[in-house]
This record gives sequence, structure tokens and C-alpha cells, in this order.
Amino acid sequence: MKLLLCALFILMCFSVHCIPHKQIALTLDDSPRAAGGYLDGPTRAKMLLSALKEHHVHQVVFFSVSEHLHGEGLARLKAYGDAGHLIANHTHDHPDFNTVTLAQYIESFEQADRALASFSTMIKLFRFPYLREGNSLEKRDVMRKVLADHGYRNGYVTVNTYDWYIENQFQNAIKAGHIVDLTRMSRFYVDMMMQSIEAYDALAVNVLGHSPKHTLLLHEMDITALFIGDLITALKQKGWQIISPLDAYQNEIATFVSDEILPFNPGRIGEIARTQGVTKGLWPQALQESYLEQQFQLRVLHAQSPSN
Repeated sequence: MKLLLCALFILMCFSVHCIPHKQIALTLDDSPRAAGGYLDGPTRAKMLLSALKEHHVHQVVFFSVSEHLHGEGLARLKAYGDAGHLIANHTHDHPDFNTVTLAQYIESFEQADRALASFSTMIKLFRFPYLREGNSLEKRDVMRKVLADHGYRNGYVTVNTYDWYIENQFQNAIKAGHIVDLTRMSRFYVDMMMQSIEAYDALAVNVLGHSPKHTLLLHEMDITALFIGDLITALKQKGWQIISPLDAYQNEIATFVSDEILPFNPGRIGEIARTQGVTKGLWPQALQESYLEQQFQLRVLHAQSPSN
């Protein structure tokens, strides 16, 4: 009997306590992103904050574009900060570092730094728009120095997604007069996000030997407000723990610096993989626009047609 009880205790330990959760932080780009499609800005903010609270996610980070800090956009970002969520720098006007001058890019960064300083939950993390960190040695190295001089760290992602493309599909379908089944839309969205998460985690285990503290790239937009609760549920069901970005950016990979010039950056795990000679799987299938289009047509639009 004692042996049986001991065996049961060990089994419970491994099933409940001893197997570590995989960890991930939620990061939302482009806030306050233009609204006026399926949801207006105040409704988007209310739904997003409500979903995060309901699912006990106490802190995410909003990487913010300061040119939208007026009127309703300013009120929306203030609501996120007042709820305890973090505000970080995503430039003033979301420039593409590959196409603007270094001076223009630095000015956009500094303008956002000044504009966001008044937010009490503002932290000095900078996310490069499009994840593009410079297509020349000068751009890359000077911008790294500018960030360091201003006390900033790189707000990298470990899990890249094309949720912005899914948002475009959703909004275009609405504009075209389709009545989109939100249940089917949620399943499609969650599946595409989970495909990216699991692909990048598998790549991380391959190149690091373990699952790191991940940072998930999302955007502040309608489908996020509509379905982030479903995504959080799916993550938890698969053993993921949602952590604060403050915790995630203390991870050991936060200090990694690539020697390569990467005009198109797959994210931190992809950067590390390239140093080990890995070139496949840096952009998983769920980041391919043709695949997303095919899946959206099949699983959302065609699935709800009268013939089906």
C-alpha cells in the first residue's frame, strides 16, 4: 500500500507540479490602431480589456504609434494604461526602416519617446515596425546605439504572426457583404495563431534545447478584441502560462545580438537559428498569405455557404 501511495504521489508531482509550463507574453503592436471597420475604437478597447480581465491576463504591452495620440485614439491608449497594461515605443509614424533615411527613422523614434513619456505605465522597450532593424550596417549599428543612449531595450518577438493579414481578410469580407460566422472565424484565427506559436516553440527547442519565455506578436485590432479570449483559452488548454512582458524580457535570449544584417527579420528565434545554419522554418506556413487566403475561403466563407 505504501508503495502504491508513493507511486501515486510521484505521478501527481509530475502531472501537476514538476512539469514546467511553457510561458508566453502577449504584445500588441500599432496601438491605437485605426478603427471604424467592424468595431469602433471605444468598443474595441472595451472588449479587449474585458477579455483580458476575464481570462486573468493582468498585463500585456501595447507598442504604440504616437501619431494616433489624439481624440479617441488617445483616450483608448489611456484606458489601456489605466488598466495596468504597459505602453511602449513603436515610432511616431510606423516607418519602414528599409526605405527611409536613418535620420528620419531616429526622429520618428524620438518623437514617439517624447509623446509616450506621460503615460505612467510607459516602459522603454522599442519594437521595430515590420521587425525591420536596418538594411545596412550603418542603420543597424547607429540605431542600436540610439536605443542604448535613450535607455531602451529591443522589444523583440519570438513568435511572429500574420494576424494583420487575417484582420484584412475579415474586414474585406464584411465590406463585401458577407455575414461572417464569428464562431468559425474564431476557430480559424485561433488555429492560425497556435500554428505559429507551436512552430516557433519547436524551432526554439531545436536551436536552444528548451522552450524560452516567448513574446507573441499580435496587433491592437478588431479580431484581437473579438477572439483573444478564445486564444488565451486555447493556450492554457495546451499547457501554456501567460506571463507579463516584464518577465518575458528578462529571458536569457534578451541579450542576444545578431551579427547579420537582416532587412527582413523573422524574430528572435529565427535570428538565433540562423547563427546555427538553420534557414528553413523561419517563416512557418501560417505566415504565408496564400495559405491564409486558402484557409479563410475554405473554413470561414465556403463553410458557411447555403450549399454546405
